[in-house]
Amino acid sequence: MRVDDFDFDLPEGCIALRPAVPRNSARMLQLAADGRLSDHIVGELGKFLRPGDVLVLNDTKVFAAHLSGTRPARAVGGGGPANVSINLHKYIDQQSWAAFARPAKRLRVGDEISFSDQLQAMVTEKSSDGQVELQFNLKGDELSRHFQQSGQMPLPPYIGSKRAVDERDEADYQTVFADDPGSVAAPTAGLHFTKPMLNSLANNGIELCYVTLHVGAGTFLPVKVDDTDHHEMHSEWREISQSTANIINRAKREGRRVIAVGTTSLRSLESAVAADGEVIAGCGDTDIFITPGYQFQVVDGLLTNFHLPKSTLFMLVSAFCSLDFMQKTYAHAINSGYRFYSYGDACLLWRNHE
Repeated sequence: MRVDDFDFDLPEGCIALRPAVPRNSARMLQLAADGRLSDHIVGELGKFLRPGDVLVLNDTKVFAAHLSGTRPARAVGGGGPANVSINLHKYIDQQSWAAFARPAKRLRVGDEISFSDQLQAMVTEKSSDGQVELQFNLKGDELSRHFQQSGQMPLPPYIGSKRAVDERDEADYQTVFADDPGSVAAPTAGLHFTKPMLNSLANNGIELCYVTLHVGAGTFLPVKVDDTDHHEMHSEWREISQSTANIINRAKREGRRVIAVGTTSLRSLESAVAADGEVIAGCGDTDIFITPGYQFQVVDGLLTNFHLPKSTLFMLVSAFCSLDFMQKTYAHAINSGYRFYSYGDACLLWRNHE
């Protein structure tokens, strides 16, 4: 499909720079399977779920993946010291990460970057699009501790370009059920939940289970091709436990609904389906790219935030509910003052099985 088919006009004022307080007071636009729209708040989610429904959440935890460092003056080839900004986006091994560098032109292979007295890295690879691979002088848990000491919460570029990261973001940009560190971006639909809300859902017969997908900064990359067939999707690491797979497979056999909280949970599940329709437990990278025409096998409902024009995530929701329905939904959201992106409001989407 043409990427331009997924474009729409989004006023700058629709971009949320802070989340709703409390979390579950964010607005929620429901799109029913027949295309009807209705306005609610996230705290009312339980009204649209029924006992036996399975709610799947992503328990990844965001770590301090934004680093500021200095490249010393070069002894060979010239060039004085330079300040660089690094956004880690993909784990390679216990000592190495792929990252976006700004300004990348100040770096070349072999350069060393100092982030603190204890934390340094060498540029081992560099590509033409500003991505680098870094090998750090520390590894494993020790490296993770120094990321937390030297780094900042990696707010999305459309927020970070408008204001500085502060102490509020340390809590705001983390779900209340975050457990497994590794994400450089929050699974934002999960930000709307409070612990009392989760307890209330469970007490009313909603079965909660968790997957882990470590969100990469590639989720913010624009689609630069004209046709979706030519887009190369970034890969992200995901894990589905045997207990979660059992819960979902049992629900599907019994005709109960599976609702994904966030596109990360949905992609985790849809990337782990066997030929017989069963979800398979396991871990590894996924680069599943969902566009209209995709046949969903697991997920019946999706709670998600509002996404960028021409983004892979808007393509995903257009596959889930049809491009026509999503264009109408987003037009209603914009005209009704819904807030977009990571700190914005939510929409509850139901798939038409016909």
